[in-house]
Amino acid sequence: MSSASLPGYSEGSRFCGECLQPCLQVPSPLCPLCRLPFDPKKVDKATHVEKQLSSYKAPCRGCNKKVTLAKMRVHISSCMKVQEQMANCPKFVPVVPTSQPIPSAVPNRSTFTCPYCGARNLDQQELVKHCVDNHRSDPNRVVCPICSAMPWGDPSYKSANFLQHLLHRHKFSYDTFVDYSIDEEAAFQAALALSLSEN
Repeated sequence: MSSASLPGYSEGSRFCGECLQPCLQVPSPLCPLCRLPFDPKKVDKATHVEKQLSSYKAPCRGCNKKVTLAKMRVHISSCMKVQEQMANCPKFVPVVPTSQPIPSAVPNRSTFTCPYCGARNLDQQELVKHCVDNHRSDPNRVVCPICSAMPWGDPSYKSANFLQHLLHRHKFSYDTFVDYSIDEEAAFQAALALSLSEN
């Protein structure tokens, strides 16, 4: 695990190297925290954070072996005890069986298909990672599968820069903020009323 800091942005913000990587792979990167443009050449390694991660040890949740925090993720991915625990994890069973039928007309807004290669069942974060890893230099204009699944989405609109669109517009899940049962006008009125009540 590596970490990086953006000097001068959001008081020298520090980010996990993995989290910052997608921002560094687009032509005009923006700080993930304050959204200001930054120069990727001015990203510094947060060596003091890495030093701390390399000096602190914690027990593995499987084998109880003490491992430095910097190496914990790698250790857990290969620890046989953790793999056994995950394999023996009980499957989800509802507390009470339901007699309600599963609605068939509800659109799938949880998983998406890559518009470039057709890879299926990618959640929002997986779609962003997949496109950054596999389609970074693809020049084709494509329809955003996340936007087109939304009630207001236009299934014919093609993004000029789909990767930039993903990184800017889909950093969070709409499910957290959107009530799909109301239309755009009602959502606008609700947001307006909430904004006025806060002042």
